[in-house]
Amino acid sequence: KEPGGSLVSLLLKNALVVDPSQDLEEKAAILVEAGRVARIGRIAARKSWDVIDLPGCIACPGLIDMHVHLREPGREDKETVSSGARAAAAGGFSSLMCMPNTDPVNDNEAVTRFVIDRGRRTRAANVHPAGAVTKGQLGKDLAEIGEMVKAGVVAISDDGHPVENDQIMRRALEYSKIFDIPVVDHCENRELAAGGCMNEGATSTRLGLPGMSRLAEEMDVVRDLILSRETGGRVHIAHLSTRESLHWIREAKKQGIAVTCEVTPHHFLISDEKVATYDTNYKMHPPLREQADVEAMREGLADGSIDCIATDHAPHTTLEKDTTFEDAAPGIVGLETAVPLVWTFLVRPGLIGVRRMVELMSVNPDRILRLGRGTLKPGSVADVTVIDPDRAWTVDVQRFKSKSRNSPFDGWELRGRAVLTLVGGRVVHRLPAGR
Repeated sequence: KEPGGSLVSLLLKNALVVDPSQDLEEKAAILVEAGRVARIGRIAARKSWDVIDLPGCIACPGLIDMHVHLREPGREDKETVSSGARAAAAGGFSSLMCMPNTDPVNDNEAVTRFVIDRGRRTRAANVHPAGAVTKGQLGKDLAEIGEMVKAGVVAISDDGHPVENDQIMRRALEYSKIFDIPVVDHCENRELAAGGCMNEGATSTRLGLPGMSRLAEEMDVVRDLILSRETGGRVHIAHLSTRESLHWIREAKKQGIAVTCEVTPHHFLISDEKVATYDTNYKMHPPLREQADVEAMREGLADGSIDCIATDHAPHTTLEKDTTFEDAAPGIVGLETAVPLVWTFLVRPGLIGVRRMVELMSVNPDRILRLGRGTLKPGSVADVTVIDPDRAWTVDVQRFKSKSRNSPFDGWELRGRAVLTLVGGRVVHRLPAGR
């Protein structure tokens, strides 16, 4: 910063600037002044500016993860808003939306303001809370949606708990339409899930583990699509995992139903066959599915049917994972591995292009949540992510910024990594050369 506390002008030069929001993909410089994008193009540096040379790198609007669990308040042993924001910055995410399944649940104005305040103090990433759909996430009574929206929530969700009552879900969509926010739904019919700990199929039968029917997801997806059609409320399907669910979402979009969806890296990379190792880092909700589902998720990412890539970053302690597969907590951390996984397995093989990656990880989440962050247009807030596509990295969970280490990607050799993250024009993450 300059004397007096104003932000120093910063010039990012020699990067390939990719911004689908303004149909831009060209080698250019980005001038950041007073925390905002001032200009993009051929810009001669001045002595008073800080200059970062980024040859061979890609600069894009700051990445946005719209599905993260930060655990605070209540389970600060797993993660805090501060540690989660630092992990986000290290992974190239300038913004994130955190789920309300904290203790106490974020179902009121007070908890919403607490989370927002914690996020502002960290200054490592923009932290946007989602509020609960129902009080205590118990599925019985709607939470105080209006109060939470006024306090700052950008969506409502009972994620971690499905909204089982159809009338409650209908009313939530009606209320969400008033406030123009999405309802983010964890689609899981508990009766059909039947207490399963992995995907129901040949692998679960062979391993002798109780299976979770794919119908548990698909039935709730179809219900949500019907309710969205009837109410006009926007529904966002969290962590999509089955090819049939994707089929029905495609059909709904053809009809003009206000539905969007996301997929996680683990659901487009790993099949349920990995559960044969009994490594509890392969336990997820929804569970890892069959290889045909994995391929369907990749196809949906490539053809535009899937709107976003989200991590479902779910930190757990070693004790919660170091147990039997049936008893282990479901979920993995993902903020620090998402970019390299997407680059290595989607972009480098040519399944999607760089522009599509930016749409999936910045522009589309911004559009869904109405954040005003997924752009580098002059005058916009300078949230910027810079990726080095050739940076090699062997995942080492012991070096994570997150407080938790539950990842199945430990030891994976990847290419492409976020080397610089700006939030409001401030450098919150910069990776030294060669690391």
